[in-house]
Amino acid sequence: MKDAHPHATSSSKPTSVESVRASASHALDTTTASVRDLTGKAASGIEANPMSALVGGIALGAVVAAFVPRTAQEARLLATVGQRLSNTAYGAVDAAKDTAKSELGVLGLSRDSARDQASRILEGVIKAISTAALAALTAANDTSAAKKAPTGE
Repeated sequence: MKDAHPHATSSSKPTSVESVRASASHALDTTTASVRDLTGKAASGIEANPMSALVGGIALGAVVAAFVPRTAQEARLLATVGQRLSNTAYGAVDAAKDTAKSELGVLGLSRDSARDQASRILEGVIKAISTAALAALTAANDTSAAKKAPTGE
């Protein structure tokens, strides 16, 4: 007698559906394990060097922001935040300039002292070149005079 279900197969041979299901299950297990490993490695990397992670996150955010267009609502909501960040950044830069100028002043380094020192160095270089040129001319004249002088024979 024939089977009532013509598409039924014996249990010893897997059907193509079972084969696909097994492959998909294996792929899912492998992917899940890979994601867990990558997550663990990423967490370890962040713990080891949080500043790199922060810089990388900021860079990634900047790249995404450059390619994703801003909506009108985002522009309206973020305008005040952007202005506040901009003002804070300018204030920080000004404070850093003032502090640097103050610290350099304490060390005796200023624009005028740097100019004076550069001037002294330039004068020293010019003097060294002049002295070297004079020595070269003197040596050339001495050699020329020695060749012209009669020998004592």
